[in-house]
Order: sequence, then C-alpha cells, then structure tokens
Amino acid sequence: MIDVQPLLGRRGAARIALIPPPVLDALNQGLIETVNLNEFLAIDLSRLTACVADHIGLEPDDERLGDTLAMLGAFKPMKRHLHVARALYDLTALRSDRDGVAHRLATHASDVARCWAAQWVMLSDLTLPDKLHALRRFAADRHFGVREIAWMAVRDELVEALDAGVLLLQPWVLDPDENIRRFASELTRPRGVWCAQIESLKAEPWRAQSLLEPLRADPSRYVQNSVANWLNDASKSQAPWVNQLCQRWLDESDVPATRYIVGRALRTLSK
Repeated sequence: MIDVQPLLGRRGAARIALIPPPVLDALNQGLIETVNLNEFLAIDLSRLTACVADHIGLEPDDERLGDTLAMLGAFKPMKRHLHVARALYDLTALRSDRDGVAHRLATHASDVARCWAAQWVMLSDLTLPDKLHALRRFAADRHFGVREIAWMAVRDELVEALDAGVLLLQPWVLDPDENIRRFASELTRPRGVWCAQIESLKAEPWRAQSLLEPLRADPSRYVQNSVANWLNDASKSQAPWVNQLCQRWLDESDVPATRYIVGRALRTLSK
C-alpha cells in the first residue's frame, strides 16, 4: 500500500514528464487528488477506472467497462471521462444497492472519480430542480476540477428551461459558500469555457440579471472573477447593456469589490 501522506500538499509538476513516479502511481490507483492539469492529463484512465470500479463495489473486468476503455482513444480527453462515467452508471442499472455505489463514488478520494459521480447526475432522469439539488455537493467540492464538472453537468438542461433555471438559482447566489455562489454565475455564463455557448443569453443577457445583482460586491475574489467574466462574455454581443449595468453598479456600490468586477468586465470593451 502506498503511503500517500508525503504526497499531499505537493506542488504540481510543470510538465507531465516531471511528475514523480510515486505521485503518478497514487493518482492511477485513485488514492490522491490531482493538483493541476498536467496530473489530470497524465492519468492512465484505464488503470484508474479499474481501481475505482473495485473501490466502489463494481467488477473491474466487466465486459461493458472493457469495451468502453478500448475505444477511449478515439475521443478527446473530456469526452473520455464522460464515457467512463456512463459505463459505470450503466453497470449499476439493475443493482439494488445503486445508491450505495453512487455514494462511494461521490465520496471517493480521487477528484476524477468524484467528477464521474457528478456526471452520473447528468445521466439520470431527475428533473432540473432535483439535478441541481444532487449537484450541490459537487458544486461545493474541495477540488476545483469537480466544481467545474458540476456546473457543466446541468448546463444543457438549464438552457432548455432558462427562465425557470434562473429562478431555481436565486437562493444559490445568496448562499454563504462562495463555491455555491460561483456555481450559479459560472453555470449561466453566456460563452463559458469548455462548453457550448448560451445563445439566448448572448442575445438577452438581462434574462439572468437577477443572478448577477446580488454578486456585484461579492467579497470572494473567486466569485468576483466569475461575475466579471460573465459580463465580459455578454459585452461581446450586448455592449451597451453591459456598459450601462457597470456604470449603475459603480454609482450605487462604489467599493473595491465592485470596482474590480467592473474593471475586468469591461476589459474587452476597453481595448
């Protein structure tokens, strides 16, 4: 058994080739979390999948899982993870202990495994309110990667019911947890990162204004950056609206947090 204690608190390697073998081995066994993108990309997905399957009570040698792993090379990295999540999800379809398996996946030591657990929510037939409720734990996860997968897992469904989704997210922007507040902002970004753009919010960003207003002087830099990026997205298609909103915010809330948000929000328009 690997002693992971000396590996915790490490600084991530600047290049994949520089990742120490004990770190890579622990990552592939699902014993520790990644600390940067290089570690995430360096993982042997087949090995990690087999280890995680065994940890959560599934059969690592199942044919369904093997078929999925055999075809992963045909897909881009993020798609590979979705295929793994789907295979694990399908393996539990007829199991009476599915909730127990899901809990073990959602609380796994590996951040990658917890990402798969968040994707299980996307694959489920839950309603949008129930999906948001189920994703809350992942939106508040200690690992940045899990938090990103959390909002991506429900973005397409929210777009299909945008106005209802915005209403459901109103309590999120008032939450004491900065990660929960950021989730609501990041989920609805008009252009976003690693995801499809939201055409309706590019054309009419004001439809989500009720989520932005409570965050205009948020004390968290993590949230401030998300709100600023949200408005910068919107400025590329609705510049007059963003200019007007930012000016009003400065008039009504001339504090450092708001000034920071506005400065970053107008960075494209200022060029």
